[in-house]
Parts: sequence; C-alpha cells; structure tokens
Amino acid sequence: MMAPRHGHHLRVISYNVHGLRDDLAALHHAIKDLAPDVLLLQEAPRRLRWRHKCAALAHSLGLVVAAGGQPALGNLILVDLRVTVKDSGAMRFPHTPGRHLRGAAFVRGLVAGAPFNAVASHLGTDPAERPGHARLLAEAIAERSDPVLLGVDINEEPGGPSWQALLTGRLRDPAGAQPAAPTFPAGRPSRRIDAVLVDERLTVDSYAVVDTPAVRQASDHLPVVADLQF
Repeated sequence: MMAPRHGHHLRVISYNVHGLRDDLAALHHAIKDLAPDVLLLQEAPRRLRWRHKCAALAHSLGLVVAAGGQPALGNLILVDLRVTVKDSGAMRFPHTPGRHLRGAAFVRGLVAGAPFNAVASHLGTDPAERPGHARLLAEAIAERSDPVLLGVDINEEPGGPSWQALLTGRLRDPAGAQPAAPTFPAGRPSRRIDAVLVDERLTVDSYAVVDTPAVRQASDHLPVVADLQF
C-alpha cells in the first residue's frame, strides 16, 4: 500500500477499466495498492443500474463518486475524502452515426484549500472525428481558471493531431522528452494511448505507467499514475 499524501500533494490515476469486464479482484487490488486521491476512469458503468455500479465500485475502493457515469458516457471521477468537491458536470461530443458516443466528466475540487479541476475523457477510435473532439475538450478546459489535470484515453499515440490539440493550451505531457511506457494492450503493451496531462502550474513529482501481473489481469489498458503538488 502506498503512503498517504498530505497538504498540497495529490496522487492522480487515469485508467480505462474496460467496462469492468475483466478480473475485478485484480482491479480492486491494483487500484487500492496505488491509493489514488483522484481516480479518472474511462469505460466505467454507463448503462443499466449505472448509479449503483459506480457507487459500489467507489465503495469497494474506499472512494466516493464525484462525477460521471451515464451523463459522461462512461467517464467517471472518484475521489478520496481529502478532496472537497465544489461542483461537477459532463459534456458530450458531437456524435458520428455508427460510432460510439463520447464525452467527458468534470470536477472542480479543493485539496488542503487549493483549487483544481479534474477531467476524465475517452476520445474515439475514428481518426476523422477524434481531433475535433480533442479540440472541443481543449476549449472546455481553457474556460476553467484553476489548474487542470486530465486523465484521458486518447486512442492515439503521441504526436498525433489529438495530442497536439490537447497540448496547445496550458496542459503538458509530464513524460516530456523521455516517452512514457506504452499502455495498451495490457497483455503485451505496444502503444501509448493513455495519459495524465497536467496544468503547467502544477509540479509533477513522479509519472509512471504501472505494469504488474495484477493490472495485466484487471483491464486491457495499463493505469497511468502521477504524483502532483500545487
């Protein structure tokens, strides 16, 4: 179990949990061992009994639901009790017929009195629509004055147009010049399509892709963990 953070330190995890279709015991073990303050999920429950399923997942991890679920099309934000949620919301991107609906969940919160915005999003697999969705997400983030942290399954490798759209504002890729490890597919990772993108006003203490036997069983993606301070 990771040591708890205090003050203005925050551990953030972005994780595509594959609709909870894999090894749930391994998923719970992996997340609880990492002890996030803010958990930004993609492919969380969004259909039948989604409220109950999201609440049960949060309870099993010792967290609370802050935003998301069906209104955010499966993007979900869970937080621990260090985080005070001030408000929350969701957005949906324009729909391309024949494609999955996509969107994002938003939370404005406080940790030790310091304000921040947390965003979880999952961009599409269609390269024709994905950059447009990334631009809309970047515009929504730009409207928020407090520091932003974004957990996102971009469905695209670094350098692509969607990455460029998200990184044109004040967000940066903490991996920097040394590319982070690949995140997908979990069994034999070869593509880096998941990230935590961080406001330039936040300090990144560490940034890593977690690859353990438990996370390889828990989902088809690997989780991304960032330790931040304000």
